[in-house]
Amino acid sequence: MSAIESSLKNLESAIRNIADFPKPGIQFKDITPILRDPVLFHQSIELLAGPYSGKDIDAVVGIDARGFIFASGVALRLNAGFVPIRKAGKLPYFTLEESYDLEYGSSTIAIHQDALKEGDRVILVDDLLATGGTAIAAIKLLESLKVHIVGISFLIELAFLDARRKFSHPHLIQSLVTYAAE
Repeated sequence: MSAIESSLKNLESAIRNIADFPKPGIQFKDITPILRDPVLFHQSIELLAGPYSGKDIDAVVGIDARGFIFASGVALRLNAGFVPIRKAGKLPYFTLEESYDLEYGSSTIAIHQDALKEGDRVILVDDLLATGGTAIAAIKLLESLKVHIVGISFLIELAFLDARRKFSHPHLIQSLVTYAAE
């Protein structure tokens, strides 16, 4: 087994399943054991950053809130800036906003209008790809800023929800741990 395969197996083993959270029928993927363990946390950052090493990334964009944890680490690893995408109303300057649907309503995310420059090379990082709504809204915000999205990285993907089919460029998606079935 290679070092990368071993690291991926260790990450998957550390993810804790919490039944019926935040509501009945949901199997929550708890990443706090990874965050608590410095070796696993370091491995997750290295694996998320690895494909982009040497690719002149200007910024790593993280989605509120757990995406911030991984995106900021990846930004440091790649010697790039970090740009947050937050829930609407949480950023203090002029923003662009994008709304998206959730299974129980809708939400809106925002980015500062001057967070990135046209042509910047960015990667988008979040902890989880489930239905894809938040990530797709984030991509729309980035596209409105006319940046080049080099890749989209997730720690976890719930592949059984088939979110990749909703993305215009599914080949840009990297997920470290993939769950094929619920």
